[in-house]
Amino acid sequence: MKVSVIIPVYNEFRTFQEVLERVRQAPLPEGCTKEIIVIDDGSTDGTAEILGKHALAGTISAHHSARNAGKGNAIRIGIGRASGDIVIIQDGDLEYDPNDYARVLEPIVKGEADVVYGSRFLGNPIGMATKHLLANRVLTGAANMLYGARLTDEATAYKAFRMPVLRAMKLECRRFEFCPEVTAKVRRLGYLIREVPISYNARRIADGKKIRMRDGVQALWTLLKWRVAPRRKFVQ
Repeated sequence: MKVSVIIPVYNEFRTFQEVLERVRQAPLPEGCTKEIIVIDDGSTDGTAEILGKHALAGTISAHHSARNAGKGNAIRIGIGRASGDIVIIQDGDLEYDPNDYARVLEPIVKGEADVVYGSRFLGNPIGMATKHLLANRVLTGAANMLYGARLTDEATAYKAFRMPVLRAMKLECRRFEFCPEVTAKVRRLGYLIREVPISYNARRIADGKKIRMRDGVQALWTLLKWRVAPRRKFVQ
């Protein structure tokens, strides 16, 4: 099975080189191969130049957006370019550890699940700010109440899908609402979401973290919106 690792990145010059090396070295379940797809979302800090060098070397597939359009938009571009049987999302910073890939992907490879989320709260999240912890609790609670999701970490970045699951839905996300939108549509389509524990090392705004309170409000609205939207609005 081929695993497509999609990395949306925006102004991550300080960390991206190390992230990319970790992704390249990350072990996968037995029998899996890996393709790395990096979507540069209009970076202005030198990230694009790093991508260009790796793309020329043939180690990654890279796409450069002329302007910053948002993480969700970058993920949608990445999904469109992916050729794998399984897709997993990787942030361009060091909060998440690619050594957890095998754990996240194993249930899909074994045919036990179609969608797997890596839960920070089943593991040992380090350094998460109280406001982000509370926001995660609210969003997870909303997803569970609205969709019967039975999750501990709706907003985790480590989400893995069998490709047909993603191909079955229309995604509209632009910024950080990819997580609530895909959670809502996965559940509306009747898929169960398996969770596995992962490690997590939080960074703060001073370190380049980009998500803000308004994104939490947008995420909550997204969960509510797709609860009542007709299925024809999001089924391919």
